[in-house]
Amino acid sequence: MAERRPQRRLAAILAADVVGYSRLIAADEAGTLAAMREIWDTRFNPTVAEYRGRIVKMMGDGVLVEFASAVDAVECAVAIQRTMANRNSSQPGREPINLRIGVNLGDIVVDGEDIFGDGVNVAARLEGRAPKAGVLVSDAVHAQIKGKISVAFADAGELSLKNIEAPVRGWYWGGDGSPAQEPAKTPTESASIPSIAVLPFTNMSGDPEQDFFADGLVDDIITTLSKLAGLRVIARTSSFVYKGHAIDIREAAKRLGVQYVLEGSIRKSANRIRISAQLIDATSGSHVWAERYDRATDDIFAVQDEITLVLATEMQVNLTDGEQARLHYTTTSNIGAWTEWVKGLHYFRKAVTKENMATALSCWQRALALDPNSAPLNAMVGFIHYLDARFGWWDHRQTATHKALSYADRALGLDPDNPDANTVSSCALLLQARYGEAADHARRATQLAPGSADVATFACFVLTFAGYPKEAVEHGERAMSLSPHPPAFYFGHLGNAYRLAGRIEDAIAAFNAYNARSPGFGLSDLVIAYQQIDRRDAAEETARQLLSVRRDFTVASWAKTQFRADTTRLEADIAALQAAGLPMS
Repeated sequence: MAERRPQRRLAAILAADVVGYSRLIAADEAGTLAAMREIWDTRFNPTVAEYRGRIVKMMGDGVLVEFASAVDAVECAVAIQRTMANRNSSQPGREPINLRIGVNLGDIVVDGEDIFGDGVNVAARLEGRAPKAGVLVSDAVHAQIKGKISVAFADAGELSLKNIEAPVRGWYWGGDGSPAQEPAKTPTESASIPSIAVLPFTNMSGDPEQDFFADGLVDDIITTLSKLAGLRVIARTSSFVYKGHAIDIREAAKRLGVQYVLEGSIRKSANRIRISAQLIDATSGSHVWAERYDRATDDIFAVQDEITLVLATEMQVNLTDGEQARLHYTTTSNIGAWTEWVKGLHYFRKAVTKENMATALSCWQRALALDPNSAPLNAMVGFIHYLDARFGWWDHRQTATHKALSYADRALGLDPDNPDANTVSSCALLLQARYGEAADHARRATQLAPGSADVATFACFVLTFAGYPKEAVEHGERAMSLSPHPPAFYFGHLGNAYRLAGRIEDAIAAFNAYNARSPGFGLSDLVIAYQQIDRRDAAEETARQLLSVRRDFTVASWAKTQFRADTTRLEADIAALQAAGLPMS
């Protein structure tokens, strides 16, 4: 008798699971079970039915759902996460219940009411790596949903999934909150080099003003470590997501995709500081190194040098001779200047507004008066003047650009190997249409600080408009890998690199992500991208959306912020904006 061939079909599979279910049960078994019944009966199951899904099986804290359409599956996943967010926000003071959802499109084997096969296995593995309260989809799903759903998915890169032979490219949506979480990574997904996240140090002094001091110490450690090619260092913007929160070190390491985590505390009183630091191997949870420093306040620079050298040694980072020298802290040796420096950083790390940058500039000018021979201080004062030239806050553009270059040139004269000086120089030279020189300085900055996400994203920005968009993409993608929770403008830089490199669908995803994080931004670029692929209705609708959130937008004002080696391309972009109905002036 011939063996019956298994029934197969192509399907979209949604796998969902409750985050921290065991912990919730241990804390309140009856309450958690009652809450889950309410969620399945009144939220999850009705939403699945609305989007024409079939619940295959439920497993206490998890569920498997089959759809005939990838669009239906993803829209259902987004709707579920939104109804869960509404549920949690409506019950303040109660333990929130969050889901992770993975969606895959693939071949499945049907056995009665059950389903099996790689299509199911990949969905389940994606669910395990999905952001809390978010959705992670495979590349096959993303190809089906582009331009068809209301939310933007960001590129998660190639993911190594347990028991899945080949890497799977993933795309994630972190929910409607900010910042959106990227899928959890494993250390092996990054390069085969050590990786570390330096978490915010706890301010133990009881004085909120000392947050500047604690944050500045961490910022300096990250900046110094980012100069090492043999180490992957998570950017400050991502590690500081955890500031002020109780932290599960292993979970944070998993989310950030690192093997090592540095945590610590700082207490400052009068002219004394006590710094405690410990390096943890998140894979095993063991303490690799710990130390406590009781020093005079102006010894903080020696402490920073000791911490960074110990970290490099304990993580077995291979150092070149040049990197040995770059491990030394170099911003300033004047404690008064350093105090003003870290105060300025606090405002500089906020939104790029005239008010925030003015405060940062005032702090840094006071720091520079105390230490005029600091290359980093000169460079960062120059960077504020570059921003002024770009956005027209105070001086005429030509005057502001001249100031930016003057400070950058002074910084380069003091230390030609300072990454910030090279970055500022590249940006200011771009404004002067000195594209070749701008590109050279951008490349030099990335060589001097290969682990800096900020250096990488500005290299992406400069190289894109200097005429090297394909090269720019590499730097933009590296910036994203170093900053799992990137600032919104990173998406804008990478989106333009994608667009000018001809990767229009990737550009559209990036600009949607930019707008999701900073409403109104990225929309002008999105209009151009839609026009490039002849999606005129989408371009016109996006133009209307842009004018609804930025009523003063004009094509002429936009053009003043653009600097391109390819003037023909710029003229085409201006024409695309006008064709979509945006006012010229």
